[in-house]
Amino acid sequence: MDRYTLYGAEVSYFTGKVRAYLRWRGVDFQELAATQAIYRDIILPNVGWPVIPVMVMPGGTVVQDSADIIDAVEARETLSPPAIPDTPLQRFVAQLLHLYADEWLTLPAMHYRWTYNEDWAYGQFGALSAPQASAPEQYEIGKKNGQRFKGALPVLGVHPATIPGIEISYEAFLADFSRHLEAHPFLLGGRPCLADFAFIGPLYAHLYRDPASGALMKRLAPRVADWVERTHAGERGTGDLMAEDAIPATLEPILARQMREQFPALVETARLFEAWAGEAAAGAFLPRGLGEIWIDIENTRGPAQARTFPLYRLQAVTDAYDAMDEGAKARADLLLERVLGAPLKTFRLPKRLVRTNSRLALA
Repeated sequence: MDRYTLYGAEVSYFTGKVRAYLRWRGVDFQELAATQAIYRDIILPNVGWPVIPVMVMPGGTVVQDSADIIDAVEARETLSPPAIPDTPLQRFVAQLLHLYADEWLTLPAMHYRWTYNEDWAYGQFGALSAPQASAPEQYEIGKKNGQRFKGALPVLGVHPATIPGIEISYEAFLADFSRHLEAHPFLLGGRPCLADFAFIGPLYAHLYRDPASGALMKRLAPRVADWVERTHAGERGTGDLMAEDAIPATLEPILARQMREQFPALVETARLFEAWAGEAAAGAFLPRGLGEIWIDIENTRGPAQARTFPLYRLQAVTDAYDAMDEGAKARADLLLERVLGAPLKTFRLPKRLVRTNSRLALA
């Protein structure tokens, strides 16, 4: 059977990312809701912990993690154009934006869901887990299941002290992205790529689809809402990525925000990782968190957990930089200097990370 099966949910951040990619890629797939029975019978036996999305490939191989799913489908299908840009600077920037979307836009996505859309979210979680239950029963089931997601807010750094900064930053991001979309239909030009699919995760599944944040997006940034609708539907675009490996200048405010907010948190996390890795053997599985860091967003400051998975996404960024020839690297350096990201040129993790059995480990 040549059909892909995606187990996920409309309410799920990373399912939205994969769904948009699969629609754009044009492969034959079915999406099945990750009910309690699916978790029990398919996800837990194959992955070992409750997580979505999970893909069953033609032939039966199970793949978990949104980026791994995209990589697996790209390798199997070998279709053109590629989802991951094949020119060096665009590949580097796509990975940078992938890191930002997957591991930093989580803050506004989770904040707006659990601050302004909490009761709605409980109903959504309950309908997913127990589709045959009554609405009140679904709400109670969803409240029980949703508490662990709401409990992630302080882990991410969402506190009363940081919420004003998160909202200012998100609204500024919407304005920057809107200005970009006045000039380009997608992030790197005339068609979607990995960066667009990554942005769909937070911007569709949480910030567009949840009622209160969706109304905010449509009011403040209708161009972004239109991009969400087009990209989530699988629109292929009417052109290609920018010619000559160029990067739109309109992306620079977004990249500068990433360097200003996310990169310092990654550096602090990497310091804790270095101390942990110095005592660990090759093959050791990483803990999900390594202690506490402090994050700074728009003149607000608060604690967050030093989460390890963002380091794996960061490693993909530095790998893309290191793979560039000298000409592309010089252009990347100029871009990084303009967005105040020059320290990234020499920043590297002390030890490499790999994914083993759906977990993060030391190489």
